[in-house]
Amino acid sequence: MPAAEVEAASSLADAELSDLLDRFSSYPALVLAVSGGPDSFGMLAAFARWRAGGRGGPVLHVATIDHGLRPEAAGECTAVVAAAERLGMAAAKLDWLGDKPAAGLQEAARQARYRLLADHARAVGAPVVVVAHTLSDQAETVLMRLARGSGPLGLKGMAATSRREGVEIARPFLWVTGARLAATAGASGLDPIADPSNGDDRFTRVRMRRLMALLEPEGLDAERLAVLAGRMQMLDEALARQADMLADACAQPSVAPGTKVFDGSGWLSEPFAAVQALLARAIAETGDTAIAERLEALEALTGAVLMAIAGGSAHRETLRGAAVQVTAGGRVIVAREPARRPPNPAG
Repeated sequence: MPAAEVEAASSLADAELSDLLDRFSSYPALVLAVSGGPDSFGMLAAFARWRAGGRGGPVLHVATIDHGLRPEAAGECTAVVAAAERLGMAAAKLDWLGDKPAAGLQEAARQARYRLLADHARAVGAPVVVVAHTLSDQAETVLMRLARGSGPLGLKGMAATSRREGVEIARPFLWVTGARLAATAGASGLDPIADPSNGDDRFTRVRMRRLMALLEPEGLDAERLAVLAGRMQMLDEALARQADMLADACAQPSVAPGTKVFDGSGWLSEPFAAVQALLARAIAETGDTAIAERLEALEALTGAVLMAIAGGSAHRETLRGAAVQVTAGGRVIVAREPARRPPNPAG
């Protein structure tokens, strides 16, 4: 983040902090995920000022993670722990141990990070982990998903709250710029740590950040991309409502546990997007959530299902670990894909 941008930004005012954080007042404890960068140090400073207002509230636990990828990381985590303790917060360093994958390293690190944070939250009795995702992070996420061809589910970006590993993940700063959080850190005397990976073009998010700088003069700035995410959120909610009504109208009893059965005979008169949303949900509930959703594959499957229903023919295919079967009578059955048998060593 350019220094001039940070200097020009104002730190969050007390009234803004109240609007953003008062909803956490009734929680017994929170875990703040702090890397030591300008955004997370800004979040640390924001919570410290919010608690200093004399309003009581949750016990604040700071967690910082050493992914074991850079030798400097241990010292950076030590600096985060020291900063948190100066502000009167308990702090812990969490380590990602074990082998690291050669491919998909950032995604694997993200999964490990949330797992460690959730485990720590349970250990300290905190039902919520708070992360410092900002307006810029939201915009970058939307742009990345747009480049991958995502539909409304992807383009709605990050939710203000979600659940991972059994705990709530809260993002109260999604409409705050990174510059303002950095200014909030500076106003509290916190000196953020520079992460060299933020300038490494090998990472997609870094390349998208630079692309955004080129798009901004054309009007496609972070706020506009975040607004798009909000509109996609509303569209996704509408599709989910349609999928609910369609499921209520056509769901049939199933003998096999975990299997979804629908009467698809009326699907030809329904909007394609509603049928697709219903199938997406059924596949997510019965298949393998570790397999990423691919919109093109889901669109193709939905089309094949509708064609089979229209032609009165049988059809079967798998997607994301779920087997989707259409009978000649128009029933649609979604079940977990059977485990593949290991090869017979005897030949």
